[in-house]
Amino acid sequence: MFEHALSESAVLANVRAALAEDIGSGDLTAGLIPEDVQGTADVITREDGVFCGRPWVDATFAELSSAVVLDWQVTDGDPITAGQTLLTIAGPARVILTGERTALNFMQLLAATATTARAYADRVAGTGLALLDTRKTLPGLRQAQKYAVRCGGCQNHRMGLFDAFLIKENHIAAAGSIAAAIRAARALAPERKVEVEVETLAELDEALAAGADMIMLDEFDLETMRKAVTQVAGRVPLEASGSVDAQRLGAIAATGVDYVSIGALTKHVRALDLSLRMRT
Repeated sequence: MFEHALSESAVLANVRAALAEDIGSGDLTAGLIPEDVQGTADVITREDGVFCGRPWVDATFAELSSAVVLDWQVTDGDPITAGQTLLTIAGPARVILTGERTALNFMQLLAATATTARAYADRVAGTGLALLDTRKTLPGLRQAQKYAVRCGGCQNHRMGLFDAFLIKENHIAAAGSIAAAIRAARALAPERKVEVEVETLAELDEALAAGADMIMLDEFDLETMRKAVTQVAGRVPLEASGSVDAQRLGAIAATGVDYVSIGALTKHVRALDLSLRMRT
């Protein structure tokens, strides 16, 4: 729904923060290795999945030394198989070992996010239903995880609070009504999309009458979703949200809603099991 181009500056900021956190005043253990010792290492996966994280790994080693050479065997979005070599790294052994954990952390998290997204996307392939992520991301890594979601075949909702209105129950209560909230949104930023969360079919009618660009159906059961689709008749896109799990996706797709937002794409991921092995 939203297209968020990957920002090189965001990648670099992620990497610099991670390296500073890890290295601090210096890598004591890597200091045991003479500076002139060269090494070669392979990054392998112990699990099947979908790869993601290459820009962050490139930036990690570029920050540490221009003498490191990365030979990639995969690109972001590629399926990977347990035992597969993803990357070979050559250069000063000290640098390889200093960057190892930072690089693996980015790859493990982002590959896990892409793998989760692909598993969800596969469940609705061919149905016309689009799956959206949410703002339930790891602090500081929103662009990274939303990029991984796209690599896995799902789509992005808004990046943050700044790029679209999402008027929820508490906003409506504070503004006085759905119509009042939408009027205020149009006055504040008329160029921005306005989405409204509704909890009943009556609120759905209010949001339509007030000119919402998109409507989120919060915790609707399947029958009420079908009624909402009939009521809207294609006038605005409908997004289902709340208590969505993989097993319900097929049934939700059959109701005719356009989108489903799923926090689990980014907040319930388990790191993919990757390993770096020095060869020389």
